[in-house]
Amino acid sequence: MRSLRPLMLALAGLLALPALPAARAADAQPIVIAHIYGKSGPLAVYGNQLQRGLELGLDYATHGTGEVLGRKIRLEMFDDQGKAGRARALFQQELARPQVALAVGPVNSGNVLAVLPLAQQYRKIVMPEGVADSITGKDYNPYVFRIARNSSQDAIAQALSLGGKGVCASVLAPDYAFGHDGAAAFKTALESVGGRLVSEVFLPGDTTDFTAGGERLINALKGADGCSAKDIFVIWAGSANPFGGLQALNPQAAGIHITSGGNILQALALYKPVVGMQGAAYYYYKLPHNKVNDWLVAQHFKRYKSPPDFFTCQGFAEAQAIVDALRKAGSTSTPALIKALAGLRFESPKGEIYIRPQDHQAMQDMYHFEVALDPAATFSGGVTLKLVKVIHASQMHVPIENQHG
Repeated sequence: MRSLRPLMLALAGLLALPALPAARAADAQPIVIAHIYGKSGPLAVYGNQLQRGLELGLDYATHGTGEVLGRKIRLEMFDDQGKAGRARALFQQELARPQVALAVGPVNSGNVLAVLPLAQQYRKIVMPEGVADSITGKDYNPYVFRIARNSSQDAIAQALSLGGKGVCASVLAPDYAFGHDGAAAFKTALESVGGRLVSEVFLPGDTTDFTAGGERLINALKGADGCSAKDIFVIWAGSANPFGGLQALNPQAAGIHITSGGNILQALALYKPVVGMQGAAYYYYKLPHNKVNDWLVAQHFKRYKSPPDFFTCQGFAEAQAIVDALRKAGSTSTPALIKALAGLRFESPKGEIYIRPQDHQAMQDMYHFEVALDPAATFSGGVTLKLVKVIHASQMHVPIENQHG
């Protein structure tokens, strides 16, 4: 029998080799980003645009490699079905996982408010996709960073697009956080430029008959004196068409005009009854002119045979912020990422975005538009938005409403 001594010596030599450093082993692991959104449910169209935007943004920000800091980025998706309880459970599950660097979502403002405390509990960054002011206002905590616009940005841009001084307006909005925050922000914004809010009507989000609410708004404006202009500002999310319902009441006969903000392509078809309407938009793919937006539009048409949409742009910018922050931080450490994100500036499809350190709210340009018809705009039912002017971030004095900044 051959001696086992040479084999034993060889094994001993292998065991004596130095172990790989733990840091090197950890570096080989992917950086996990959890996206918790309504893939199904009432706002699924928004959620799926955000997901597509995140994927495109990661591709752009990593120059097609899908890597940062020498590690792959793995985007993991979870469907909260638009339900606050399910969203909270999923965020709790994902924030507790050591592999997850940060979590993005959800888009419904009410659901966002249900999950924000978990960011502080687990000491991990949450990048909410809803717009209610309270997210970076009274419900702010230092682990929350919002790349989306907030209700105040919508409202201030809208007030500036109406002209401001002497304008009297009423608001039609859905009866939940998005609508109430939007109306409150618009009131403050309108007053700040010399206008005034006359009345508000809040209706359930599934409303389909806007007759009674519209009549209340029109009657309130009819009775308002000393107005240079009279407008009904529509803040709405969902598939119902408040514009057709309001226009059927013929508010123009009383010198009252309808106004609103931008929306997703599918919803722009609802603007057909109000051609010539002016308002302010967060994004419409034809409005910005810069190389990042050119890339996004070209790639979206190439991959999906359609233009990027309202929330696609938002998801794209979120991905850019994440990759830039990881590079700047040099790690996935939450304290390092917080330091990197606060004050971060980057070039998005909308131009420069600046994350304000005081409340972690992204400052960004908006767009004053006019509704027009264009038979070639097949993706938006023949409706297009024409640029009147860019409303620069520096023109919008967005209040800091948190108590911690």
